This record gives sequence, C-alpha cells and structure tokens, in this order.
Amino acid sequence: MAARRGGRAALAAALQDSRRDTLATFAAYERALPDLRVPQAPQLNPPLWELGHIGWFQNFWLARNPAAERARGRSADPLAPRLERAPGHRAQADGLYDSSRVAHALRWQLALPQADATRRDLAEGLAATLELLARHAGQAEDAGAFAAAASGVPGAPAADGLYFFRLALLHEDMHHEAALYMAQALGIPAPLRSSSSGTPWQPKALPAPAAPLHFEPRRWPAGVPASQAGFAFDNECGAQAVALAAFEIDAQVVRWAEYLPFVEAGGYRQARWWTPAAPAAPDAPRYLRRDGARWWAWRRGAWTPLDVAEPACHLTAHEAQAWCAWAGRRLPTEFEWECAALTRPEAFAWGDVWEWTASPFVPFPGFEPHPYRDYSAPWFDGRPVLRGASFMTQPRMRHPRYRNFFEAHRSDVPAGFRSCAA
Repeated sequence: MAARRGGRAALAAALQDSRRDTLATFAAYERALPDLRVPQAPQLNPPLWELGHIGWFQNFWLARNPAAERARGRSADPLAPRLERAPGHRAQADGLYDSSRVAHALRWQLALPQADATRRDLAEGLAATLELLARHAGQAEDAGAFAAAASGVPGAPAADGLYFFRLALLHEDMHHEAALYMAQALGIPAPLRSSSSGTPWQPKALPAPAAPLHFEPRRWPAGVPASQAGFAFDNECGAQAVALAAFEIDAQVVRWAEYLPFVEAGGYRQARWWTPAAPAAPDAPRYLRRDGARWWAWRRGAWTPLDVAEPACHLTAHEAQAWCAWAGRRLPTEFEWECAALTRPEAFAWGDVWEWTASPFVPFPGFEPHPYRDYSAPWFDGRPVLRGASFMTQPRMRHPRYRNFFEAHRSDVPAGFRSCAA
C-alpha cells in the first residue's frame, strides 16, 4: 500500500531503493558479461538497453512531462509535447529507449551509450525526480492520512499528483524482476537478495499442503472503482459484480513434491493430459533434470539438489493445465483467486510464485487506457492472467488485485499454480 497510496517520504525512499537494486543486478550482468551481449531472443533484452530504458521511462513521464500534465495523473495526455532539456536526458534517447517506437529486434543493433554514461544519466534523472517529488504539493503524508487512504473512507486524499511517480517506481520494479529471471535463463549469478531491504530473490520451502479452502456461491465485487484513492493499473479498473459458484481452492501453490509425481509417471509423454494448444512438451520442467532418484535444479549457472518442498516454478500454463488434468483438478479463475486472497488472508498463502489462472487477459467493463497506452491494451489477446507475485517480485509490487499477463508458453517467468476442485 505504501507504493500505491503512501506519501512523498515513503515514495522517495522506494524510488531510491528500487534504483539500488537495479544497479546491483546490472553490475552482476557486467561481471558475467564484460561485453554485455546476450543472444537475440524474444524473451531477452540487451542489458544496456534495459538500463537506459528504465531511466528514459522515468524521465519521459516526470522531468520531461509538462507540470500541468503530471498533475492530471491518469487523465494526462500521453501525446503532450515533451521537454527536450531535462537532467539525464540525451537528445537521441527517444529513438533508443522508447519501447513503443523501437522494435524489439532492433535493440541489438543500436549504438547505445556505454554503461558508465548510462549510469550517470540515471543518477541525474533520479535526482531530478526526487527534486520534483520534494516540491510536490497537495499530498498529505501524516500517518492519519495514509490510514484514511488505505481504508477507502470518504475524503481520503486523492493521489493523482503522484500518479507518475508511482508508475515510474513500479515500472522499474517490473524491469528488475525481468532482469532476475533473464539472469536465470542466461545462467548469470544475480544478487541473492535486495541490496537494501534484504529481501531474498530465491524460492523458499513451503509446508505440507493445508486443507483446501471452501467458498459458498456469491457475487464478488471485482475491479477497482474509479473513485478509489491511490494508484491502480488501468487493467485493474472497472468495478463489477462477478457471480461465483461454490468452489474449493488450494491454500497454497503446488510444490515440486506434488508436481514431480506427474512427471515421474510419464505425464510429459502422454498426450491425453495436454490441451491441443500445448506445444510439444519437453522431457521435464525447465531448469530441472533427473539423475537417478534425485532431481537437480539449474540456478546461478550451476546444478544444485532440488528441495521438493519449494513451489513448482518456471512452468508454462500448459504444464499447469496438464498437471490439473492428471490430478483431476482445474486452475482457478482470477476472480476465485482474488476472492480467496481478500476474504481469507489468514489461510490463503500467496506471493511465492506467479500463479497461472484459467482467465483470459481481457479488459474489465468500461476499460479506459491510462496514459501509458502500451501497458495493457495491446495485450488483450486472450493470453492467461497470472495473479499473486513471485520470490523475484519486489514486495511493494505485491497486491491482491494486480493482474499479470504472459503468453501461455512462457517458462522463463517464475510462475507456478494452485488448483481447484474440478
């Protein structure tokens, strides 16, 4: 809630914390890849481009955004002319780092500023952001005002003036998680934990599954009302009442202890468990291999013994659906997941891995894109929604209404699942 509704002091601290982690993880890439080159692949980005893009994005929506537009928050005009002179901004930056203009495949061909110059740009840009934030007026910061905003009571302070500061923060946090799972794909030893908060970026062992949770039929109030104070992503907005039938849902995500029996029973070679849309299945989950009776996990560039109490991770939506078919279960809808997370928080454990759901990523009723037009609208193509968060997610990113979305075949993302009674 501090990231979405907190005052200036909390937001300034979070922006600096996020940048420390960005730079620490980028330094790990420099140690492993002195030339900072990575293969050209759909699920990768050049690390130097990623670093420059993070600084460009923050500058584009803050220091270069006219003050009148910044103040309008989610109602701002995304096409308003940008200031050409701003700390940390290079004249050619739009042609290098604007992800809406620079095709993915072209990013390997760009003449990017070197790492030290890019770091200087980011430092100047962050200093300008913090100065703008310090000068910002109209946002209450005392504990009482924060509590009012968090409770949603009438008169809670609106946060439109801080909208783009929050957007820049959460955008950088998203890219940090992507940098961590890209490092996993490349075998790069990324930092084990946050450089400031100590948050571990590694999976933890989970207890044996508790009894499933049972829910009676109800109408679930999904979506964020337009009147709610604070920050929300555009795809979360649109209050609606969703009819839920009675359902039973796992209290935690599926662990390797529950998933691997499916693999060991030959489930990856039996077409009856897989949907027609599933690509040819590999022999085993990504980053795992079996040596005799023991399973090993590929981490930080080395094979290590797998702790089967850890959550099953780096699975595609197809793998999650296949296990469910084998076990006589099903994936939850995103609204069943949300209902359980918000009504039974003491029993519904989440945040260990991103969780595939059975819901397609579609706009809620009355959807209106926010100024960052390419965040949601281009991806309403039926790909699945994921809910929750992962061990690679910054804790301040975690929110029970956050809707993540990836193509069903992605296994680089730290995603797993929980199941419902069929």
